[in-house]
Amino acid sequence: MSNLVNDCMKLGFGMMRLPRLADNKIDIEQTKRMVDAFMAAGGKYFDTAFTYEGSEDATGKALCSRYPRESYYLATKLNASEFACKSVEDARREIEISLERTGAEYIDFYLLHGLDHENKARYEKYGAWEYVRELKERGLIKHYGFSFHDTPEELDILLNEHPDAEFVQLQINYADWETPTIESRRCYEVACAHGKPVIVMEPVKGGTLADPPESVKRELQKQDPKATPSSWAIRFAASLDNVSIVLSGMSDEAQMADNLATMKDFKPLSDEEQAAIAKAREALAKTDQIPCTACRYCVAGCPAGIHIPDIFAVMNVYKMYGDLARARNSYTWRPGGSPASKCVECGQCEGACPQHLPIINYLKEVVKTLE
Repeated sequence: MSNLVNDCMKLGFGMMRLPRLADNKIDIEQTKRMVDAFMAAGGKYFDTAFTYEGSEDATGKALCSRYPRESYYLATKLNASEFACKSVEDARREIEISLERTGAEYIDFYLLHGLDHENKARYEKYGAWEYVRELKERGLIKHYGFSFHDTPEELDILLNEHPDAEFVQLQINYADWETPTIESRRCYEVACAHGKPVIVMEPVKGGTLADPPESVKRELQKQDPKATPSSWAIRFAASLDNVSIVLSGMSDEAQMADNLATMKDFKPLSDEEQAAIAKAREALAKTDQIPCTACRYCVAGCPAGIHIPDIFAVMNVYKMYGDLARARNSYTWRPGGSPASKCVECGQCEGACPQHLPIINYLKEVVKTLE
């Protein structure tokens, strides 16, 4: 958003995966230190959402109550999914709750959350587009747009139907750049064709690209032995001309330090570095893995209480590294929730998944492999 955000570092602080204490509550003190480091380095853009458990409250305590309102940009989201709201009144009330949780006087960037061809009718039904225009007129938000998980064709339809959207948030990373399921490149090109600035989410693909298979690491290390895998992923997204902010869901101070070192004096990828990324992408495509980004949208409504992303992360230890003993041991000590074998195949998770993954089949594979 060159015309909307042009006075800060290109890195955005995604408040989705904040550090947790032993009781699973957000570690507010560590989050404060991360916010302080981010602001000191020239960062200003913070992204949370109504449905990110505890995130808006934590943002209020770590950021909004401690810094002048004009010193940062705050993004949050209206979610019209069935688990988030049941009526027009519920949908309209979300921003009031978001403002109360954060303590912010207004929202800089308000997004309709996770639009796709299946749920966009709910946003229309609840008058969400008319509502965000009203909120802007009232001064409660500065800009509105939407985050998106679907095909380039569907994105083109949405932008033709709603040309007033001021920006688009897309899943972009080098792993998904050419995949037939995410199609990052083509979605990015559609946004460019409509003249819409892009905010990037999932640049490290839920952490997958921070610790990729050895074959991927080798290709990147040939070009730069000192650069971390996550720095390659962040720089790939940030090097795209029409990208204004690259969000990173940082979970501890070490991740913050790595990302700040990468982006404080950001330099776009050179032609040689782009070639290294292309080889890394080819190596990654040859590995078997569950492409889960750990967004956790599937967890809240699971009647069996299965922590699906945590289980998939364990399964990927086996798929990507071939370490069955380690995977089985980790599965025995998985953090909370029920085992995969408790799945009742209700399909709630698959309906909530922005990646449209065949979660039930994956869980069956977990049972067969790890239980």
